[in-house]
Amino acid sequence: MHSVGKSWLLLSGFILFYVIYLLFGALIFSSIERPMEEKLRHELEVLREEFLNQSCVNAASLDRFLVHVIKASKYGVSALKNSSETSNWDLASSMFFANTLVTTVGYGHTSPLSDAGKAFSIFYALIGVPFTMLVLTACVQRLMYPLVLAPVNLLQHSGLQPRPATFVHFLLLLIVVVLCFFVAPAAVFTVMEVSWTFLDGIYFCFISLCTIGLGDFVPATQPGQKNRALYQVSVMVYLFVGLMMMYLLLRSFHKMADLHGLTTFLQLPRCEESDLDEEREPIVDGDSTPPYPKDKAASKPLDPGSQPSYSTINKS
Repeated sequence: MHSVGKSWLLLSGFILFYVIYLLFGALIFSSIERPMEEKLRHELEVLREEFLNQSCVNAASLDRFLVHVIKASKYGVSALKNSSETSNWDLASSMFFANTLVTTVGYGHTSPLSDAGKAFSIFYALIGVPFTMLVLTACVQRLMYPLVLAPVNLLQHSGLQPRPATFVHFLLLLIVVVLCFFVAPAAVFTVMEVSWTFLDGIYFCFISLCTIGLGDFVPATQPGQKNRALYQVSVMVYLFVGLMMMYLLLRSFHKMADLHGLTTFLQLPRCEESDLDEEREPIVDGDSTPPYPKDKAASKPLDPGSQPSYSTINKS
């Protein structure tokens, strides 16, 4: 089959699988969550009727009150008396909001109230999102050699062939990321957030580091939270480092897929081709000295075969 025809066939297959995957997810979520939603609606209706029967408030007044409560809750303002002690827009909370904005996590637990705040959010994210991606890319670029290339080189020195070496390295890196950025933080969140279970902590870490940010679990929002500002800053650091490690993990998987022929089979660009010579010339480098030894052939931009990759790392 012609390569162009094969490419379009693969693309059509991907799109078809994507649609089927969405339908499958919709069916599963609907079957699991809809009964729980109906149960909650019934409980709220029973509570509403009990409240109306035990008070002199009429239904219209109650509905108006609930509309204002729900609208305020959408902006992070609770109607509960013990939940309004701290502002959602103090310095630490505002910085936490800015962090979730530029990292595209966006929990939605707080959002701008004013038109000026909404307009500034657009301008701030327009600059902040690409700049954050640039910083993450530069950091990952610095970590590629010590955390990816050097360990694979070491595994090959120990006698492993390139393909097994890349697979073992990726598996070890995956285990380290899961333990350090999912399991351990989940245990910490379980201690810090009294209402969270360990599964809630794992769920929050996954939703956050995948930049999904559903917002059903947000740290440092409990009333009377101790050391709230320090806690929010710590979560911000965790999010940045965690996103960086997730990006590194994806880059490691891409390089492994290159060596195992997966990208060639799917007609996707190879990692070293899309890196723009990352191993040769970092994005941010104030020092003219390269971070690790390179041969002269690596400096030729017109020779893609000279780019360092897993398959060229010391196979002895």
